[in-house]
Amino acid sequence: MSSFPPALAHNTIEEILPDVFFVTGAMATVLMDLDWQFSRNMTIVRDGQRLILINSVRLDENGLNALDRLGKVTDVIRLGALHGRDDAFYLDRYQAQYWVMPGMQPEPQGNVRILGEDALPLGNASVFRFETSKIPEGVLHLQRDGGILVACDALQNWLQPDEHFCPASQQRMQQMGFFTPANIGPVWLQAAEPKAEDFSRLNTLDFRHALCGHGEPLLDNAKAGFSATFSRLFDC
Repeated sequence: MSSFPPALAHNTIEEILPDVFFVTGAMATVLMDLDWQFSRNMTIVRDGQRLILINSVRLDENGLNALDRLGKVTDVIRLGALHGRDDAFYLDRYQAQYWVMPGMQPEPQGNVRILGEDALPLGNASVFRFETSKIPEGVLHLQRDGGILVACDALQNWLQPDEHFCPASQQRMQQMGFFTPANIGPVWLQAAEPKAEDFSRLNTLDFRHALCGHGEPLLDNAKAGFSATFSRLFDC
């Protein structure tokens, strides 16, 4: 296990909706020759005794014990090209199936499947693909509880900095507009350069809730929040 990036600080796993769990942890990286530390989220979906991890965040031993009490990790889903730091840890620990968006070339290259309309580890679900994005990105649509979107970087809901931010990152990200409800990720938007047509398609999905790779869960009024953002940024 020592060959994988270490576990960073994280909160406890919470059940946000029935059989849908959420945990927030830290991310430390270097971007533009600057040190950054901010928060990120992992969503866990339970299907019977199976656990499907989305936007993986490595947990410490106490966190892994809590995860194991929920069920057996069988699948790891990578929705965003800019995530994936901890996928290999879970693939190795649980010998799980790896699922990625079309266009991704992840490491490790072994047991990998491409997400698609007929290739998903969950029933009553579909995957939305950003077709105009310059980097691969998807959103998982769970058809339960009024509709749940599980997103990575494209959709975010950071309301304010949390305990996983360093002061410098907090200041820079405040200036960059990260702390905006039902937001489109500013760095992702710059890197991906998506067009309005993707958001018009995304807006046709029925959903009440959104669990994003960054920020707080947006429950009950997610469709209204993101529809307003799509209209504001893309006039769609």
